[in-house]
Amino acid sequence: MRIALSIPIRDGGDWGHALQFASEAELMGAASLWSREAWGYDAVTPLAFLAARTSTIGLGTGIMQIGSRSPANVAMTATTLNSLSGGRFMLGLGTSGPQVIEGWHGIPFDRPIQRTRELIEIVRLATSGEQVAYEGEIYHLPLPGGEGRALRSAAGASHVPIYIAALGPRNLELTGELADGWMGGSFIPETAEVFIQHIRSGAEKSGRDLENFEIHIPLSVEFTDDVDEAAKRHARGYGFTFGAMGSERNNFYKNAFARQGFADEVNLVQRLWREGRRDEARDQVPTELALKANLIGTPEMVRERLRVYRDAGVTTIRAGLAGDGPEAQMDTLGQLMSLVNEVDAESVSAS
Repeated sequence: MRIALSIPIRDGGDWGHALQFASEAELMGAASLWSREAWGYDAVTPLAFLAARTSTIGLGTGIMQIGSRSPANVAMTATTLNSLSGGRFMLGLGTSGPQVIEGWHGIPFDRPIQRTRELIEIVRLATSGEQVAYEGEIYHLPLPGGEGRALRSAAGASHVPIYIAALGPRNLELTGELADGWMGGSFIPETAEVFIQHIRSGAEKSGRDLENFEIHIPLSVEFTDDVDEAAKRHARGYGFTFGAMGSERNNFYKNAFARQGFADEVNLVQRLWREGRRDEARDQVPTELALKANLIGTPEMVRERLRVYRDAGVTTIRAGLAGDGPEAQMDTLGQLMSLVNEVDAESVSAS
C-alpha cells in the first residue's frame, strides 16, 4: 500500500505550514499530496505552489468540482499542472453536491453522472493531442451555430491519471468504466463490496480489468492509548457530515454509511441535526463507525486495521494526520509508514 496525504490547510491559510509539511513528507517517502475544494480555497492553486517547491512527490486534486469549470478549462489546468510538476499531477474529480454546486457556484446540479462522463471524455480527448470535436447530451464542441471550430491543444499531448470520488452505484460504475482510480470516502473495509461490486460491473461493461486500478481511501490517522476518547471525538465530527453536508435526500456520505449497515444511526443523526439538536446528533454517531472508517488506536490496533484494508484491495491510504504542527504530524506519518511496510512485507512473504 502507498501512503498519500491530505494537505493540511489551517484557518487563515498558513501556507508556510503546508510547505513545511509537504517538504518533510516528500523526504520521508510519502507517495502523493492531495488538495481539497469545498467553498473556500480552490484545489488547484495550492498544488502549483507546492509543485515549485517539491521534486518527486505526486500531486493530486482531491477533488476538483465537476460543473464549476468547463471541460476545456479542466483539461488546460490538468495539462499545465502536469507540465509544471514534471508529470506528477493526478486529476481527482467529484460532483460535489447540490448545496455547493447550486448554492456556491450558482449552476444547476443537473445530470451529474452524465456530466462526469462527458467531462472525462472531453478531457481525455484534449490531453491526447487530438482535435476536440464532441457531441454529447450536455457539452457540444464546437458550439453549434456559432463561429467556433474544433481545436487541438496547443500544449500537445499529456498523460494525466483521472480519479473519481464516487459513492453512489451509478457513479461507481462510471468510475470502473472510465477512471484510473477511485477515491472512496465513507469507506469501511469490511463492507468494501458495497462499492467494489459496482466498480467491477462498470469495468466489465467496458471490457476493462482492474489489475492496475487504484483504490484510494481517505481517512484519519491517530495513534493513542485513549481509544475511547479519540473514537468519540472522531465520531462526533461526523455529526456535521451527516446533518449538514447535503439535503435530506442527497446526503451522499450519510447514504454510503447507511448502505454499510448504519442506516438507523445515521438517519437519526440527520434528523436530530435538522431539528437543531446538534450536540445530541453528534453524540448519536456510533464510535464503531469512527473506528472502522479510520485508523485510530495503538500501533497494534492500527497494524491490524491495515491488514483489513490490504485484504479489501486498498492500494493507497490517504492519511489525515493527527498532531498539532509538522513535527507531531511527521511522527504520526513515520509510525504509519513503518506499519504499512510491515504489513506489505507480510504479503510478500505469504506470496
